[in-house]
Formats: sequence, structure tokens, C-alpha cells
Amino acid sequence: MTSYTPQGVCSKEIQFDIENDTVKNVKFIGGCPGNLQAISILIEGMPIDEVIQKFKGNLCRNGTSCTDQLAKALETYKK
Repeated sequence: MTSYTPQGVCSKEIQFDIENDTVKNVKFIGGCPGNLQAISILIEGMPIDEVIQKFKGNLCRNGTSCTDQLAKALETYKK
């Protein structure tokens, strides 16, 4: 499990697994549980690049959002 500390959002941590370039087991610690659990379910098994493309630049407040931070976490993982 990979862990990422997001910046500028309510969630305090994002955890995820990557298997064969697909996103698995995404968990947001903190934040809006209903929305973030739904997002995690929707992206389960999705290719990492597709998740980054869909969520990068999706802004809520403070110039970012939990989904934007997830995209940043995945980009960091890929490096």
C-alpha cells in the first residue's frame, strides 16, 4: 500500500495500491466520507493514466481538491 499526504484539502492521507498499472484499494483518510468512498469505488481497477487524466486539475478550494490530490499522488507514484 502506498501512502500520500495531500496538501490544501480536508483529507489527511490517501492510500492506494497499483497492480498492473491499475488503481486498487483507494482510501481517503478524513475528508467527505460519502463522496470519497464513492470515488474510490468508481475508479477501482481503472488504469492509472486514466485516473490522472480525469482528476488532474479538478479544483474545489485552495486551488486543489481531493481528486486533484489523488492525481498528484498517482503522478508521484509513477516517478
